[in-house]
Amino acid sequence: MPRMNLEGSSSIITGGASGIGEASARQLAAAGSRVVIADLNEERGTEVASELGGLFVKCDVSSTEDADAAVAAASEMGPLRALVNSAGLGFAGRTIDRNNQPMDLEKFRFVINVNLIGSFNMLSRAAGAMAQTEPVDDDGSRGAVVNMASAAAFDGQIGQCAYSASKGGVVGMTLPIARDLSVVGIRVNTVAPGLIDTPIYGEGEASEQFKSHLGQSVLFPKRLGSGEELAFMVMDLITNPYMNGETIRVDGGIRMPPK
Repeated sequence: MPRMNLEGSSSIITGGASGIGEASARQLAAAGSRVVIADLNEERGTEVASELGGLFVKCDVSSTEDADAAVAAASEMGPLRALVNSAGLGFAGRTIDRNNQPMDLEKFRFVINVNLIGSFNMLSRAAGAMAQTEPVDDDGSRGAVVNMASAAAFDGQIGQCAYSASKGGVVGMTLPIARDLSVVGIRVNTVAPGLIDTPIYGEGEASEQFKSHLGQSVLFPKRLGSGEELAFMVMDLITNPYMNGETIRVDGGIRMPPK
């Protein structure tokens, strides 16, 4: 059985204007898929989409209307075959602070809403469209979804309770959703990145020193991973017809200490 052929298809990449999402969009476009960059960063998102011959859709992943707009835009360019759920955010804060004050519940709720509920929202809306496409092979394959979790889902650090909970939820829903969607030939997998060099770390000499220091905690190679390396795994999970229901750490072997 050959890899899934993406030529002439369409795909949606949330958070596609930068980082892991952008790297995934570039590799999907190179494989012949017309990409929808679904992001809040209009300027950069439009630039990336234009460069790749795709479309930009301003998208709050927790909005069903925005999700449906991204799905509609993709479906106009070709049968929707892939969704990469790369949009996400973090919030550093302890359960109680040094003065024993509880975390603001709205901050916890916000991270869950974007990372977990937003991922499910995009996935369910995209799956509805994928299910209506013609199968691409004798197995009845119609498409693939790749969610973005984090190594923090398994060994979250001090101050990462909201982020770890959101990413742990993404891991936890992967298998049951893969089971739900098996009847229509849609595969679902999740990537759990470790320390990846994305715009979150900023730029400049101080940023480079900080990233170099962080990289020393990685087992091997002793550096941060690149968005491109993460996108290699994303593409494998999309195109390998037998990958389903799995969460894969891509982290250079790191296991995060408490802090």
